[in-house]
Amino acid sequence: MIVPPQPESQTVLLVEDDPGLRSQMQWALAPRQVLPCASREEALKSFRAAKNCNIALLDLGLPPDRDGASEGLAALAEILEVSPRSKVIVLSGNSDRANAVRAAGMGAFDFISKPVDIDVLTLILDRAARMHALEEENALLREFTKRSSPSLVCGSRRMAEVQRMIERVGPRHVSVLIQGESGTGKEVVARLLHEQSPSRSGRFVAINCASIPEHLLESELFGHEKGAFTGAAKQTLGKFELANNGTLFLDEIGDMPLALQAKLLRFLQNREIERVGGRTTINVNVRVLSATNKPLEELVQARQFREDLYYRLNEVSIRLPPLRERERDATALAYHFLNINNRVNGRSIRGFSQDALAAIASYTWPGNVRELENRLKRAVVMAEGTLITAADLDLASQKAEYRNLNLKLETGKLEQVLLQEALAAAGGNISQAAKLMGVSRPYVYNLKRQTGL
Repeated sequence: MIVPPQPESQTVLLVEDDPGLRSQMQWALAPRQVLPCASREEALKSFRAAKNCNIALLDLGLPPDRDGASEGLAALAEILEVSPRSKVIVLSGNSDRANAVRAAGMGAFDFISKPVDIDVLTLILDRAARMHALEEENALLREFTKRSSPSLVCGSRRMAEVQRMIERVGPRHVSVLIQGESGTGKEVVARLLHEQSPSRSGRFVAINCASIPEHLLESELFGHEKGAFTGAAKQTLGKFELANNGTLFLDEIGDMPLALQAKLLRFLQNREIERVGGRTTINVNVRVLSATNKPLEELVQARQFREDLYYRLNEVSIRLPPLRERERDATALAYHFLNINNRVNGRSIRGFSQDALAAIASYTWPGNVRELENRLKRAVVMAEGTLITAADLDLASQKAEYRNLNLKLETGKLEQVLLQEALAAAGGNISQAAKLMGVSRPYVYNLKRQTGL
């Protein structure tokens, strides 16, 4: 479950042509950030420019139709056209209830009568923020469901491109080199390629070339005959034969010794192998997929990897981006792993706290998807509440630190600064200063008296 943003991180578009009421509501809605506007044109311009504004307070009586509702209803339609999931709350007089109901029929989230009860409005704003957060979560999950396979979450543009590559390359009998940092999901991609291939009924056999000592790797790959070396008590099939009519996945191919590289190249050219200690060739029908987290091009230049083998393995290349470059994928993967680990561990954790979501989004994930998966496993086991927190993930909280939370004190300081600047710009003229500040002359007189200017 996505937790809606706290008031201090919310941005509200306020469309009200009365400067006095606009100023009062701006003050009353603090600590929310308010974008004050006096007309439909100004509102649309501010709304399009705002990055995280998804709630609007809209007065229907806007100029030049202050006594009607045509401008306000037009503004409502245009805001929802720009952002259909935004929540628009209509401000209306008691005599204008029919137009408020009409606005609700056009898609307004709610309406509230003037004079506005700030406590009621605050409840409506909180409900609107929660509803918007839930709709965003549902839209995000629908998008991931549409784009993703059961084992590949790909909401970001770059991972969607990877998914399309898998769909195009999977059915073709070509060698694929999968490149990416450790933990990005190279074996997951290899398995998906196998599942979409004509040989998917055959076995998928994986071997990590970096985890097996050099003197044993040849036997693991090609098998050996009885008596081929000390301890070879019986004939043993290698990975190539075990993967016959299927797929062989060579992980960390960049760590394969040069001598074995030559033998692998011969197989790719002739589709034949010889067991260690054997004298006969064996035909094997295997699709070879390989992966590496090393820059093979540089290894080729340094003569640590055969150039001819590189081109044989790299008939098609798929590059997996690190998690830090996959916008929004970390959050979707977090929910994916949360659901899995809830089932495995018999837990019913509902989601993530706001500080956990912020931490997931801002963390660079040096261990990529594997690190995220491991942190989620631990968090699901250790979490004491119904929401996973940043502390459960062992990540630093991203909650903002505020210099002073005394609203009246900080607002008073800001008003004094703005009044000083307005009076200076207006040469001491009260009427001109009031116009610059968007408030009435009595308001300026009162503020001047309160601040002692």
